[in-house]
Amino acid sequence: QVQLVESGGGLVQAGDSLRLSCAASGYTFRNYAMAMGWFRQAPGKERESVAAINWSGRSIFYADSVKGRFTVSRDNAKNMMYLHMNGLKPEDTAIYYCAATSAAWGAGVQSYDYWGQGTQVTVSS
Repeated sequence: QVQLVESGGGLVQAGDSLRLSCAASGYTFRNYAMAMGWFRQAPGKERESVAAINWSGRSIFYADSVKGRFTVSRDNAKNMMYLHMNGLKPEDTAIYYCAATSAAWGAGVQSYDYWGQGTQVTVSS
C-alpha cells in the first residue's frame, strides 16, 4: 500500500517562499517508474494540477499559473518529492496534495492512483 504524507504548509505573506515535502512509503521509488505530481484545491474550486515530474526528473510539467515561481523536484533515494514555491500570491492559497501514479506519466487528477491527505497553504496579502 502506497502512502504519501505532505508537510511544509503554513501561513505566509505575499511574496514569501515555502517548500512543501512529500514523503512516500510502501514502495521504493527506484523500483517503480512512478510519476508524481502536486495538486491544489481552493475552497469552492476543483482540484487542479500544479506540477508533475517523472521518475528521472527529465519530464516536468507546470501549470501556467505557477511557471517561473514554483519548482518541483524529487529525490528517489529518499523517496521524497518537493515543491519549492517562490513569490507566493494570495491566489495560491489552497490545500496542496501530493499524488503518485503507477504509470510513467500522469496528465491530470484522473491519472493518479495515490494521494496524500494535503497540507494547507495560506497566503495573506
